[in-house]
Amino acid sequence: MQTGHSSLIVAVALGILAVPALARTGDAPRSESLKRLVDCRSITDGTERLACFDREVASIDAAEAANELVVVDREQIRKTRRTLFGLALPDLGIFGGGSGDEEEDGVSQIESTIKRADRGAYGRWVITLETGAVWAQTDDRNLPRWPKAGQPILIKRGVLGSYMANINEQNAIRVERLR
Repeated sequence: MQTGHSSLIVAVALGILAVPALARTGDAPRSESLKRLVDCRSITDGTERLACFDREVASIDAAEAANELVVVDREQIRKTRRTLFGLALPDLGIFGGGSGDEEEDGVSQIESTIKRADRGAYGRWVITLETGAVWAQTDDRNLPRWPKAGQPILIKRGVLGSYMANINEQNAIRVERLR
C-alpha cells in the first residue's frame, strides 16, 4: 500500500465517518456513497481493498464537487446552528436534533453587537445584529437606555420557545427572530 494513498483514505474515511454520527438522528439512513466506502473495509485482499477505497473515494469526491454530497464537521455544524439561532426551521436532521442538542453545542444563547436599532410598530424595537440577524421586540417593556449601534446584546432561549434579549446589560426584553 502506498503511504500517500493510505493517508488520504484514512483522512477521508475518518472525516466522512465522523459526520453521520453528528448529523443523523433517529433512524435516518446512511448515504449510499458512505455505505460503499465502509464496505471496502470488509475486503480481505489488500490490492482489492485499496482499489475499492480508491474507487469509492473518487466517487465521494465527485459527488461532493457536484454538490450531491456535503461533508461537514462538528465545528461547521456549530457555526451554522449559531447563525440559525432563533429561526423556526423544520427538523431536517442535518444539524443535529432532539431535545438538549442546542445546550450541548453551546447554542442556548448568542452574544453579538448591535448594528442598527429602530423603532417598529407600537414603539417596539427592531434590532439588526452585526451578523445580519434581525430581532424584533414582542413585549411592551421600556428600556431606560435606548439600544444603539455598537452596544453588546445577549439573546437567550426562554421558556415555551421564547427568546429574551439583554441589551447593554439592561433588563431583558422578549424578542423574536424575523430573519
